[in-house]
Amino acid sequence: MEIKVLGTGCCNKCSTLTKNTKEAVMALGINASVEEITDIEKIISYGIMRTPALVVDEKVLSVGKVLSVEEILSILKNL
Repeated sequence: MEIKVLGTGCCNKCSTLTKNTKEAVMALGINASVEEITDIEKIISYGIMRTPALVVDEKVLSVGKVLSVEEILSILKNL
């Protein structure tokens, strides 16, 4: 599983979403990479206009919201 957190890299919201995503992946014990994407052109290529955003296996699942660990767990369990 490939997970990307899209954001500018300089805001607390993006960092928190990355941290929460890593915690959720560890809690589930799944084989997944978590990558933070800060390149604005790459972010725009996903059609994202607000950050942070969560992308799992190239599917945009959340935009403009800092998801909690529990919310991310729910998303990942349902994939």
